[in-house]
Amino acid sequence: MEICSNFPRFCIMDVGRGLLGSLAGAALLLLLIFSRLGLAKQDPCWTCRSLVNNFIRGIEKTAGQNFGGGNTAWEEEKLAKYESSETRFLEVMESACDKSDFECNKMLEQNEDHLETWWFKRPKDPSDLFDWLCMDTLKLCCPEGTWGPDCAPCPGGSDNPCNGKGKCNGAGTRSGTGTCECYTSYGGPQCMDCAVGYYVEAKNESHLVCSECHRSCSKCQGPGEDQCVLCRKGWMLHDMKCIDIDECGTVDRCKSNQYCVNTDGSYECRDCDKSCIGCMGAGPARCKKCNAGYYRDGAKCLDIDECDNEIPRCKGFREECVNTEGSYTCVCEKGYKRVDGSCRADHKDDSEKGLFDDITDDEVVVLQQMFFGVVICALATLAAKGDMVFTAIFIGAVAAMAGYWFSEKSDRVLEGFLKGR
Repeated sequence: MEICSNFPRFCIMDVGRGLLGSLAGAALLLLLIFSRLGLAKQDPCWTCRSLVNNFIRGIEKTAGQNFGGGNTAWEEEKLAKYESSETRFLEVMESACDKSDFECNKMLEQNEDHLETWWFKRPKDPSDLFDWLCMDTLKLCCPEGTWGPDCAPCPGGSDNPCNGKGKCNGAGTRSGTGTCECYTSYGGPQCMDCAVGYYVEAKNESHLVCSECHRSCSKCQGPGEDQCVLCRKGWMLHDMKCIDIDECGTVDRCKSNQYCVNTDGSYECRDCDKSCIGCMGAGPARCKKCNAGYYRDGAKCLDIDECDNEIPRCKGFREECVNTEGSYTCVCEKGYKRVDGSCRADHKDDSEKGLFDDITDDEVVVLQQMFFGVVICALATLAAKGDMVFTAIFIGAVAAMAGYWFSEKSDRVLEGFLKGR
């Protein structure tokens, strides 16, 4: 299928195959889906305005250019001047919309004939393109200061919408509500009044200055706290002053395990201490009742040490009790770990032990005595200058030490020695 415009460069060949056959087509398809869902929608007037702005930029960009051939004079004689040529028109059209702007490209495709008419049949004054296309021809936009299908004046008049103190909803478009959205401190249908919490500081027929009241006032005669006429929520008027209402002292507004804190014009609910069941304030000294795991000591609710009890709390094998805040827990003793709900000896991997990792204190004493005996024998042998008797005693001491050690720890020592430990 082939859809062509009046100009060959705007032909689109097999739209479906192009969309599915390339990433660019997939992106365009997503934009189409989003636009159907209302996720990529924008006011048609702004789309038309963007199209016109880009079109005018294209005109400015191509100003002073030519056909780019070797004989410009011949080309302009045979093909008409570049300034008003179809070639330049196509170049301007190519840059009129970003590739990712689906709404603009759609509008360009639908109104190509109008742009062609403006290019060839009207005086090319870029300044009138927006009025001619967007307002007069397509009827998508209105003059500034007007809104809606009939381009009705905004409140306050089209020359000074909302009296310069706000924005007219939908101004310049054929949509919107035409109501004034007043700037901060201003209010009223035409933004000629002061907003809630502001008072008139100065005013004449064309000028209004609004200043902020005291924070407790919703309406006032001046900035002071004693110049209130009406109060904000959470305050009450007394002798021209707004007095804070203590919500905590009038109604119980919080949940059963919370307490109320009064704030200026309002209140907050905060959680009681975990030692409390109901409370009148923060901390363990403001409890109404003590929670499970706590006991009353004077005004405070203190933690009960469940482990400090003659009757063991933890009755499992090799379990010990550890006190926690408001409760306790049972853990395995040192050297044991919990396996399938019970405590079992935590056997370390023997392959990771060194030769002397689990030597006892008694064995250390014996080794020290043997070591000193060997040293003494060695010194005596050296003093005797190799006398056979002392040599024999030395060798005997070493043998005795080794014999004892290997007889008691033979398996462990041999295994450790073979492992290089």
